[in-house]
Amino acid sequence: MLDWLTDNKIPVGKTAKAIFEWLQANGRWFFDGLDHALDSLIDAILWVMQTPHPLIVIAVFVAITWYLQRSWKTSLFVFLGFLFILNQDYWEETTESLTLVLSACVVCMAIGVPIGIAAAHRPRLYTALRPVLDLMQTLPTFVYLIPAIVFFGIGMVPGLIATVIFVVPAPIRLTYLGVSSTPQPLLEAARAFGATPRQTLYKVELPYAFPQIMAGLNQTIMLSLSMVVIAALVGADGLGVPVVRALNQVNTALGFESGFVIVVVAIMLDRILNIGTKR
Repeated sequence: MLDWLTDNKIPVGKTAKAIFEWLQANGRWFFDGLDHALDSLIDAILWVMQTPHPLIVIAVFVAITWYLQRSWKTSLFVFLGFLFILNQDYWEETTESLTLVLSACVVCMAIGVPIGIAAAHRPRLYTALRPVLDLMQTLPTFVYLIPAIVFFGIGMVPGLIATVIFVVPAPIRLTYLGVSSTPQPLLEAARAFGATPRQTLYKVELPYAFPQIMAGLNQTIMLSLSMVVIAALVGADGLGVPVVRALNQVNTALGFESGFVIVVVAIMLDRILNIGTKR
């Protein structure tokens, strides 16, 4: 009875395929350059994480934790968490996952914060962005892997691209929320004292929005870490690899072991960056 409707369906899939084929044919120079830049970023972070002795890296993370939190309990927890990872022999996989997470943070914050600021100053821009951001966050993450493989092949870069597409709406939304919620009396006082728009942004709006921006960074890290298993499906190294292996082998021990390490890493990162959430 509804054959007439299904026989004349809107060509969503064919249109997407045509767009990807056109981009692949005409944008190869752009994707090759982006692949090289992201690959260099990943290699640099991975070198920093894996070249020193693990205890040195752990000491740096503990020092960062103390500097940000000023809590010996949190610092001790981070230290014990890394010792647990070493005990389970997941140090290499952990550094690879942290590299992916840190790379995603660099890219997402570099994109998300400026767009969030621009959207806060231009309500029409945010109105146009909202459906795009909703689509990026609700579209199944596995769908992102298809164009990532088409444009970048197999490896860490397509995993990073898929992660960025999924994660970048968080810093955009939270930066927009922080900047747009700046009280009008503060803005009027700044203008009354002759502050330029740039000075108002840097000395009033951004300091007021700092807690929200830090919350965006925290969300970026958590969401990026949630993508490590999915990124492993396109050849990205890290903690997702043993999880996928455990799934393929129906290996309960390996699955719980690697999954628990991911949980420990997530909790440590959350505790390290649990700053700026209160005004």
